[in-house]
Amino acid sequence: MTTEHAAAPVPVSESRSVFTGLKVLDASTYIAGPAAATMLSDFGADVIKLEPPGPGDPQRRLSFVPPSPRAEANYGWHLANRNKRGMVVDLKSPAAVEVLKRLVEWADVVITNFPHGTREKLHLGYEEVAGWNPQVVYADITGFGDAGPDARQPGFDLTAFWSRSGLLASTRDAEAPPTVPVWGSGDYTSAVAIYGAIVTALYRRAVTGQGTSVGTSLLATGVWATGTLVAGALAKGTPFELHDRSAPVNALTNPYRTGDGQWFMLATSGQQWPGLTRAVGHPELVEDPRFADIEGRSENAAALSGLLDEMFRSQPFSHWKDALARERITYSLIQTPEEAAQDPQLRANDIVMPLHGVTGLEYTVNSPVNLRGVPKVAAGRAPDLGEHNDEILAELGFAPREITELRAAGTIPGAAEASGA
Repeated sequence: MTTEHAAAPVPVSESRSVFTGLKVLDASTYIAGPAAATMLSDFGADVIKLEPPGPGDPQRRLSFVPPSPRAEANYGWHLANRNKRGMVVDLKSPAAVEVLKRLVEWADVVITNFPHGTREKLHLGYEEVAGWNPQVVYADITGFGDAGPDARQPGFDLTAFWSRSGLLASTRDAEAPPTVPVWGSGDYTSAVAIYGAIVTALYRRAVTGQGTSVGTSLLATGVWATGTLVAGALAKGTPFELHDRSAPVNALTNPYRTGDGQWFMLATSGQQWPGLTRAVGHPELVEDPRFADIEGRSENAAALSGLLDEMFRSQPFSHWKDALARERITYSLIQTPEEAAQDPQLRANDIVMPLHGVTGLEYTVNSPVNLRGVPKVAAGRAPDLGEHNDEILAELGFAPREITELRAAGTIPGAAEASGA
């Protein structure tokens, strides 16, 4: 792929933040681990992205794989890897051990998602890493956890997070087969969990001086996301049937369509029922014995949803937006990702932010953790393959002759190989 940047990345040192001075080795691939490292970089950490030779991290190609939206810019790569420095090292090369050792000694945090067994072969197992740097915070992400029969089974968010956790089976309507969810959503959710584990370990290190190993799995975060239902199953609760929009368990929590074809999600409570009757122009429904209490509204949910369907179809969304707002009814327009990208609420709250240095990509998605009054680093492009190899090797104490020898041995790529986005 051709390089697409228009300018150099914004130097991390231009803005001091919480993690300015923190050094992170991102030896992970795809989304969850790299996105956790990106969250650290948002607060000023110096992150080195370590990639294998050849095509590098597979995340570099995911923006161009269906069903990813077609675009000129490699938006997924920049989302998960902004503000990092890039290295390409062949960890299978014998000479790579010394490079990796010095990187680990340099780092405060090491992040990996190599499977158990593979990481040890590549000298990225915790015992070896901690032997090189006892104070390091070692963070890893697996598909199914560290123990059990499936500990070494490869997992992606579609399989471990969505499918195995029970989430996907519950996220569909009655009579509908399972579908393919928004892939990557479980990875980005898991990234927040890894980030939380890392900052918890950094606090512990600040108190005790000790490094540690932390991590999570896509399965663990998927079960956490499905927590209410899994906890109910652990309590031997009786589950409700899958959602049926025309005969829901609760007509007050249901999607409805307006007269101009817009869909919105109604998510109200019994306390809001009187206000809802006023908003739809039928306050007399409060006196209807069928809907007088929770039990009645549940028993007569099909009838109530039919009434609400008819009412909401009578007016455009603009009408219901005002009517529901007057009564402070909880609802939301069901937006497409394209509509969400243009939602002014996102810009008002810096949920999307400017991205510097990428042709065809002026904005990207911000990480969801914010400290009020504490700046984040301005978002700059993700690195090209091996872009900072020589710079970082020199910082690690490798002489020019040694760098040349590493290149001759194939441990690091030649200048012509280390290019592209």
